Amino acid sequence: MKLRRVGVDLAKNVFQVHGVDRNEKPVWRRRLSRKKWLTVLLETVEPGCEIGMEACSGAHHWARQLQSQGFTVKLIAPQFVKPYVKSNKNDANDAEAVCEAMSRPSMRFVAVKSVEQQDVQAVHRIRAELLDQRKSKANQIRGLAGEYGLVAPLQLCHLRQAIPEWLEDPDTGLSERFRRLLNGLWEDLSGLDARVAELDAEIATIAEEHPAAKRLQQLRGVGPITATALVAGLGDGAQFANGRQMSAALGLTPRQHSTGGKERLLGISKRGDSYLRTLLIHGARAVVRTAHQKEDRLSRWVTALVARSHANVAAAALANKTARIAWAMLRNGTDYQPDRVSR
Repeated sequence: MKLRRVGVDLAKNVFQVHGVDRNEKPVWRRRLSRKKWLTVLLETVEPGCEIGMEACSGAHHWARQLQSQGFTVKLIAPQFVKPYVKSNKNDANDAEAVCEAMSRPSMRFVAVKSVEQQDVQAVHRIRAELLDQRKSKANQIRGLAGEYGLVAPLQLCHLRQAIPEWLEDPDTGLSERFRRLLNGLWEDLSGLDARVAELDAEIATIAEEHPAAKRLQQLRGVGPITATALVAGLGDGAQFANGRQMSAALGLTPRQHSTGGKERLLGISKRGDSYLRTLLIHGARAVVRTAHQKEDRLSRWVTALVARSHANVAAAALANKTARIAWAMLRNGTDYQPDRVSR
């Protein structure tokens, strides 16, 4: 049998495949184990056949494996596969839906990440999780200490300063047992601080060594963390036709609700990668705060925007512009050119 496309429903231990021939007729449906599925696929499918998968856990690994064997691999975001699922949801129907979705001319595909991209992305994900754990630990300390009448000012730096004082002050009224418990929590918080600092140093090293990340740091509001996150998440930006597509994929473009010829634009859509969007927005806020002190082209644009709209609107607009410029720099391998920034 001559297969034209094969849709694969990935899972932890069982993989379902659905293949169609040149007449779009289903000719190959099988349920394969994790250990055997790649071998069976290579024995059945000829090189040049298109293979589609949802962009889920393990998809980038299997995509690289298949690409090394000469196959064309297309990864599809799960939300774009769901409309093609017929009847009840099961592995066979999911594989058929992937096979159908990848045949659509207007379908959007996810670029296959390299091992290096996944390494950098792993650093960011671990760091983000550690930050959440540190925030939870700090809130736990504040809550427990508050029961004993001990309150630290806002911000983590003030809490770090207050805890040793609470432990050393004999007049705080703390029992010996709670002092031991608080000391253990202080050690937990210090350990999380050390782990975050370690990952920050690793990100700084990556940002200094990676050419694209180094160039992206020329942008206003983009530091080592944002630059490496952009490189890990977007690669060279080839999956986008232009900067607006990338900005839309990050949820930085206006959400639209139009009907009957009446166009209505709302706030940003907040679709796509929330981590990258958050980093770009926070970087833009820093630029907005200091724009009035500078006279360059971008600062004048931001200052004029703040004068006629809310600072949050200006930050979102600047993040949108930054994403578009970042796409151009990644795609063309160029440096930031401030004199060419549109106003």
